[in-house]
Amino acid sequence: MTEPLLKVENLTIVFEVDGVEAPVVNDLSFEIAAGETLGIVGESGCGKSMTALAIMGLIPSPPGCIASGRILYGGQDLTQLPEAQLEKVRGNDISMVFQEPMTSLNPVFSIGEQIAETVRAHQPLTRAEAEARAIEMLGLVGIPSPESRVREFPHQMSGGMRQRVMIAIALACEPRLLIADEPTTALDVTVQAQIFDLFRDLQDKMGTAILMITHDIGVIAQMTNSVMAMYAGHRIESGLTREVLRDPLHPYTQGLIECVPHLRVALPDTIEPLFEIPGVVPPVTAFVKPGCLFAPRCSKAMEKCASQSPRYADVGQSGHGTACWLQEGQ
Repeated sequence: MTEPLLKVENLTIVFEVDGVEAPVVNDLSFEIAAGETLGIVGESGCGKSMTALAIMGLIPSPPGCIASGRILYGGQDLTQLPEAQLEKVRGNDISMVFQEPMTSLNPVFSIGEQIAETVRAHQPLTRAEAEARAIEMLGLVGIPSPESRVREFPHQMSGGMRQRVMIAIALACEPRLLIADEPTTALDVTVQAQIFDLFRDLQDKMGTAILMITHDIGVIAQMTNSVMAMYAGHRIESGLTREVLRDPLHPYTQGLIECVPHLRVALPDTIEPLFEIPGVVPPVTAFVKPGCLFAPRCSKAMEKCASQSPRYADVGQSGHGTACWLQEGQ
């Protein structure tokens, strides 16, 4: 059996908030093989982006730290690497498209310089060769007239353009693992399709693995081989995408899917309101409470859900699993 490119084992990330040590990610485990795409889905505040930052070694400390667990890349534990060695991996072997394009670019450097800087840091290229690579990448992500745009500054570009620049930076060194945190939020559907095609081309060419972080079930259905739903720092369901979308086991996953509007061939006389999951994700200081943290929002909650935390367990033979008292064997 082939070893996974990335394997996260029992990862717990703790933040100190108002004097309380809160596990913003709690005992999280998953893996990605080369050439595959794993989607992480959930509402804001569920720990998706924090998981990505942990893989990149970018957890802000203080107030956060990796309390336990391992992040294995090519069999090497990234949590134990000195910063100098981690810098050789970050941006080269593992790249990330950050969630906020409006604030992730340096306003005092041209976009060409910012792309070329990444390339020169990891590859033996001259300044001219690095600039040529920057122009090439801008063209690949769909920015018109890249030869002139390469000398522009972030403030001269729209939010969608900056998003594409962030993607160009992440792909410039052809990474083996790409972490895409809401990579197409600021893009229209046509450009989104172009970016997804670019991701697929990178997978075909390099066998790149992609960790796709999103709240969009449509992106999960379109782009991923497998999916993991997170809630309040926990993995609550995971499995092959087609199985999870066809037969979601956890009420939270079911709710996320029901929230998606569906086209109808013929509209009925009365249209029911779009389903929404009641309530909100609890604050991180509540992540230490016993029981299922989704119970207060769950229409199927039982008495023990409030006091006993369900353990994650596989259901069936295909690796589809969940953490829910409603499933047999819990």
